[in-house]
Amino acid sequence: MTKKDEYIRKPDWLKIKLNTNDNYMGLKKMMREKNLHTVCEEARCPNIHECWGTRRTATFMILGDICTRACRFCAVKTGLPNELDLKEPERVADSVQLMNLKHVVITAVARDDLKDGGSQVFAETVRAIRRKSPFTSIEVLPSDMGGVFDNIKTLMDAKPDIMNYNIETVRRLTPRVRARATYDRTLEFLRRAKELNPDIPTKSSIMVGLGETKEEILETFDDLRANNVDIVTLGQYLQPTKKHLKVQKYYHPDEFAELREAAMEKGFSHCEAGPLVRSSYHADEQVNAAAKAKQAAGEEELKQEV
Repeated sequence: MTKKDEYIRKPDWLKIKLNTNDNYMGLKKMMREKNLHTVCEEARCPNIHECWGTRRTATFMILGDICTRACRFCAVKTGLPNELDLKEPERVADSVQLMNLKHVVITAVARDDLKDGGSQVFAETVRAIRRKSPFTSIEVLPSDMGGVFDNIKTLMDAKPDIMNYNIETVRRLTPRVRARATYDRTLEFLRRAKELNPDIPTKSSIMVGLGETKEEILETFDDLRANNVDIVTLGQYLQPTKKHLKVQKYYHPDEFAELREAAMEKGFSHCEAGPLVRSSYHADEQVNAAAKAKQAAGEEELKQEV
């Protein structure tokens, strides 16, 4: 193995505190009983114990657990998907209600085999949760739905509290990191979602440590803001297996703090940044932050009119 191919040792600040309390164990047991999948488990998220055990938030992965894409950063299984489970939306809603979750994120594998990209099942899941848990905030994190406008509209018509679609990395690295998804189509998805319903906050996430420069991260911030994205999250890329892309750099917590400050200066309503931050990390707080920012903007407009 050459020096270039050597693995960088993980720093101490990436150590995780486990919290296998009753909340965590109860939620895990229910996922198995209801035959449900979570990206928390499938993508090996480092925050699963905190979210499940302490914050009572979870990220459900619908449309099966086999993705039609093979992104080089992602641990989710790839291959030929199973048939759609049309009873899944009700099972997810039942679980959200039973566990009394205060915030839920609904994500999914990419289903390029479906004409609607799975948007109808997404929308039905949101509506089922609304019926059974009206006080639970809902965030959706879909694939790009093939960039088809009607599919995006189906999602937005369900009126989630946050529409999230991850840009993942900077423009230069996108072809190497992502499969099928493109940088510009991601921006178009986020722009169209905002145009369809300006009152719903939009959100995106960036992984760092893949070889990007600070200037490229700042350019990505600018591109997201130019398409009216409200919330951004930044986290450290962690290589899930030896088959995936290697980590090029581990960012220090101080660097994340600087990037967070830069994001807020760009005009985002909220930025969550840190080594263990993932797209849905502290997502419940982001709903409140976006609502407060919207209220402040409205009050400022009223002052100017007066």
